[in-house]
Amino acid sequence: MSRARVARRIAAGAAYGGGSIGLLGVAAVGVLLAEVQLAKRSVGGGVAPLPPGSDGLYGRAYGTEDPLRLALLGDSTAAGQGVRRTGQTPGALLASGLAAVAERPVELRNVALPGACSDDLERQVSLLLSARGGAPDVCVIMIGANDVTHRMPATQSVRCLATAVRRLRTAGAEVVVGTCPDLGTIEPVYQPLRWLARRASRQLAAAQTIVVVEQGGRTVSLGDLLGPEFAANPREMFGVDNFHPSAEGYATAAMAILPTVCAALAVWPEADRIDADRHENMLPVAKAAAEAAREAGTEVTGARAPWALLKHRRRRRLPVPGATAGEATRDAAGDAAEQAAGEVDTPDPGTDTRSAPLWQD
Repeated sequence: MSRARVARRIAAGAAYGGGSIGLLGVAAVGVLLAEVQLAKRSVGGGVAPLPPGSDGLYGRAYGTEDPLRLALLGDSTAAGQGVRRTGQTPGALLASGLAAVAERPVELRNVALPGACSDDLERQVSLLLSARGGAPDVCVIMIGANDVTHRMPATQSVRCLATAVRRLRTAGAEVVVGTCPDLGTIEPVYQPLRWLARRASRQLAAAQTIVVVEQGGRTVSLGDLLGPEFAANPREMFGVDNFHPSAEGYATAAMAILPTVCAALAVWPEADRIDADRHENMLPVAKAAAEAAREAGTEVTGARAPWALLKHRRRRRLPVPGATAGEATRDAAGDAAEQAAGEVDTPDPGTDTRSAPLWQD
């Protein structure tokens, strides 16, 4: 059965109350259990530091009035577990990047919880919506890895995500979801568990895309970001526990998500139109979801039902003005975030995050 059909079945099961559709079959259970035990001995051999707090106002150089409000929800990946500096967290990277592109201050609130599964999104959304000021302008959700590792039924997982996106959209927030990463790239995981983890991750990512687009949100595939780049450079892309991303890994994920966040707020210079040179297309949503699960950084956004727009937004790193020759080769998103965070564990309210756009056409 094709990934598109499996994803559609999972999404349909979530919509109509089904709870028995799993991500994997039951073959070779004994072998898998043995592989799981081996993986547990290796993954998490180091201790990932608790995520540093990143809440605060970024881009004060653009003023302090009428900031864009950005919120992060999800699991340890959204929280930034595995790094020690605020400027290395995905929240700081996205907030400082958004401030630079929009040329407006950005107020960040991160309610993500390390270890969370999709069923915790209800609590996180309630926490956001009950705060003074109501819904943020845009919410970024990164969820799914723990759903796979904790064997949450796929239909339950996507049902929880769909409910969260619907509540946020009803409250007036734009929503961007970084779909389930490819757990088959975790270095200590061996075959056949590695293959099954990859299959489960991509099935869930495709199903997540379907329900998010149907609720009016956008998705960005993170699967292959934890694929070729992570597989080729595991020591650089993974943190000390061999499970959570390193600072370089989070910067790579933020680079993929930021253009879609900017587009959702209509501050990205690139229009939502098809560019054949980038292999973009208009496809049925299930097929678009399956295609996105195969390629990192692919955005899926709703068009006229049942169609969806598959986009690969152009991203080009630019040097930060005033940087030395050596510094100019550093990742622009990391530079902007470190400036916004002041290289300390809490954002410096007076830090100037004004810089050149992180990406341009």
